[in-house]
Amino acid sequence: MCTAENYEMKFRSVKKFNKKEEEPMGKYLLLWEVDTTRLPVNSRERGAGWNALMEMVKQDMKKGITKDWGAFVGELRGYSIGEGSELELMNSVQQYSPFVHFKVHPIASVSQVEEMVKAMTK
Repeated sequence: MCTAENYEMKFRSVKKFNKKEEEPMGKYLLLWEVDTTRLPVNSRERGAGWNALMEMVKQDMKKGITKDWGAFVGELRGYSIGEGSELELMNSVQQYSPFVHFKVHPIASVSQVEEMVKAMTK
């Protein structure tokens, strides 16, 4: 017999089974550099490439993956602050390949460093 209580128990177990495990969110410093061997000599073509790059950056900012972005003045390098799971970050940076190379550094928050210090002093 299917009672409301049995139905509720089955529904909860299905929800648990279908629940996607959430990946931990991290914060990352990304140092990027444009691959100069892939830059066109023609300034119009180069400008079109930069326009495409900037649109991709704006999309990542709209999605919330990129929190901050900047280019170092006079250089073909810059930085970005990313936030998300490792998989989200990997997917994001792959769209820039092979024109932009990244060095990625995970960032520990103040509370994470305090936890580490607490563990050291036990």
